[in-house]
Parts: sequence; structure tokens; C-alpha cells
Amino acid sequence: MTEQKFERRQFLKTSLVVATGAIVIPTIIPSWAKGANDKITIGMIGVGIHGTSYNLKSYLNIPDKCQVVAVCDVDEGLMQKARLMVDEAKGGKGCKTFSDFRDILARNDIDAVQISTPDHWHVHQAIMALQAGKDVCCEKPTWTIDLGRKLVNAVDRSSRIFQTSLEDRSVAVYYRMAQLARNGHIGKITKMRVGLPVNFNIRPADTSAQPVPKGLDWEMWLGPAPFSPYSPGRTNGNFRWCSDYSLGTISDWGAHLIDDAQWCNGTEKWGPVEVEGIGSALAEGYYNNFIKYNLTFRYGNGTELKVHSNGLEIYIEGDKGWLLVEGWNKPLQASDPELLTLDLNREKVQLYTAKNEHVNFLDCIRSRKETYHPVEDMHRTATIAQMGCIAMTLQRKLQWDPAKEEFVNDAEANAMRHRKERDPWKLEDLIVL
Repeated sequence: MTEQKFERRQFLKTSLVVATGAIVIPTIIPSWAKGANDKITIGMIGVGIHGTSYNLKSYLNIPDKCQVVAVCDVDEGLMQKARLMVDEAKGGKGCKTFSDFRDILARNDIDAVQISTPDHWHVHQAIMALQAGKDVCCEKPTWTIDLGRKLVNAVDRSSRIFQTSLEDRSVAVYYRMAQLARNGHIGKITKMRVGLPVNFNIRPADTSAQPVPKGLDWEMWLGPAPFSPYSPGRTNGNFRWCSDYSLGTISDWGAHLIDDAQWCNGTEKWGPVEVEGIGSALAEGYYNNFIKYNLTFRYGNGTELKVHSNGLEIYIEGDKGWLLVEGWNKPLQASDPELLTLDLNREKVQLYTAKNEHVNFLDCIRSRKETYHPVEDMHRTATIAQMGCIAMTLQRKLQWDPAKEEFVNDAEANAMRHRKERDPWKLEDLIVL
């Protein structure tokens, strides 16, 4: 059985309020601040495939820094599996379980949350966690351009720590690639190329409408997304191929390698000014996201970024040389082999890195310093993926203003920066108390 639900009225009384444009965080003394040896307490929101095999596993591997005290999922089976993982790692019982993430947020004995739910939930749950005074580590990407900016604003107005749950900036090969590029070893960057996978990990599943299985809260799984009948093909590993919940590989894998390109280019808090390209989706069914695509983005200084779906790679070309990684986390190649062994510690520009995103998140909770992958960077990378999908949908070249975050003189494209949110999960209703 899950823990008894907390009184929501009390939660609302102690939550963040939004008034006159300012966010007020409730005064909560975190458990780790009460003594030098106290651990940061973590609540897991979403414990599906990635939520357990990567995020939960990572926290359990650093017991000196944190303690996972609660897990939450709308799927009873997944939730109990995660509870067992925690209890076995702790050598006993005591991990609490919840089917409603708001009950995690209502607990004063939880310092921070890890959000590993499907994409359409990220912004809503992250802002509500900030609202409850929690530090947040959240999976990528954002659901829409508009929601991404709202999340950035919410983090900026809060005193909370936010980490994008993305490992690339701690992966040695991508760190070296960015260090070399940012320190001018290949000259002025002129071209970049990012390759993403086709049909990555579409798992065989029954796509017919079926009765909701026992132990699954389908309404809560859908949340702000449009209503649809339950189908096994929509959930867990396959939600990414449905446009109601995600944008497919371009936003999933793109969050990694497009972000790496942004990092190399020094534009992680900015973006291109133009996009054009073509793409195709599956011919039938509700797996309607683009699975094949060839896109070209251009930055204000003329640098070109090509994004294709013909296989994993990242290539950075400057006027003095090039850098290439073929595949995921494969050896770095360079026009000058000496770059592969250059001592990066002597470089003038020292990019921010850490052991991994979870260790960095926990360290920043204690120091109150910004994490190595802050929310603005997450939003800008997600925006590039969303721009590409909008351009492919409209089948025309689009001009983009990265300062105003709007398409230039294109009302139809600008309307696609938003999505209609289903009641009762409209963000504006959730954060204005």
C-alpha cells in the first residue's frame, strides 16, 4: 500500500506563492543543514526504465552524500520495484511509496526531487517542486518552447538549485571536445554536424486501445497531455514516438548531442537565427513524431549546424581544423592528433565539469552554487529541437529571434510554441495560489 496522502490544504498553505511577479519559497530547514553528517534526502518522481536503471541507481551508489527516502510512480508495479531497490541497498525497510507526486512535494523531510517522468510532465512537476521548496534534478527535455521559458523564469525567481539530468558534461570525450573548441584549437567554428539515431529503441508493443491495467493511474499518467484511451504502446519506453508527449529522437538524443554542439560553440545560452529542413514520420498509427530528418540551422555569425537522423555523431569544424566523435561516447578524432593528448589543465578556458550530474547536483545543494547543466542551457537545446520540428511540420524555412524567443513575422509558427494543457493541469492554475 502507498503512504496515506498528506492534507493538500496544508501543503498549499506552506507552498510557494506567486504574487507581483515574485516567487516566495517557504522557509524549510533541509535535513542536511542540521548537522555536518546529515545526508540530503531525495524523493524519486517517476521510476520507469531510466528513472531506476540510471537515476535511482546513481543515487544509491553515493550513500555518503544522500539518502533516497521515497519513490513515486503512477504504476504500482514500477513503484514497488523501485522501493525494493532502495530497501535492499539500505539493508532494511523504510522507503516510502506514493502514487501522486504531490504527496512527495508535501513532505518536509524531503530536501530534493529527481524527476524522471515522460517529457510532457517535466515543467509542471519541476515548477511545482520549486513551489514546494525543493531542489530539483529533472530529466530533459521541455515539452514546448513556451513552457521551457516558464521553467527558466521560475528557477531564476526562486532560491532553489536546478540540475538538468544530463551526463554529457561529465563524459570525458565530450568535455575534451568542448575544451578544445572553446580554447580555439580548431580556430573559428564554421560548421557543426550532429547525427542522431533512426527509430531508436521503438519497442514492440500492442498499440490497440485497452482497459487500464490494475495498479496504473492512467489519468495521472496523461496529466496535461490530451486525453487518449490507454494503450500499452503509449507508455514507458514508447511514449517518445507520440507527439502528445514528446518529439522523438530529435529532442531525446538531441538533448545530448545538440547540447554538446552548443557547448562547443559557446552558445549554450543562445541559439540559431534560422532553420530549414525536411523530415518524415511513420506512415500510420499514433507514432507520429519525425523519425527521419535533415535540418540546417544557422547562427547569427554564419556558423552552420546540420542535424540528421543517419546515425550518432558530432562533428565540429573550424577554419584551422576539425573534431569528430562517431557513435555515442566513442574515441575523439581530430585533424591534428596532438589535440588528443594535449593537457587540458593548462588551457585558459576551463569549462565546468563534475563526476556526474547527480554528484554535481548534491554538491550544489550544499554549496548553493549553480549546477554544471543549468536550466537555461536545457531550454535552449530543447528549443533547437522544437524549432526543427516546427519547420518540418510547416515545410518552410523559418527565421528565429533568440532574444525574443519567437519566429519572425510568422504567426502560424509562433502558435506552435505552445500546447493546450488539459484540465486540471494548466500550469497557470497550478502556480497561482
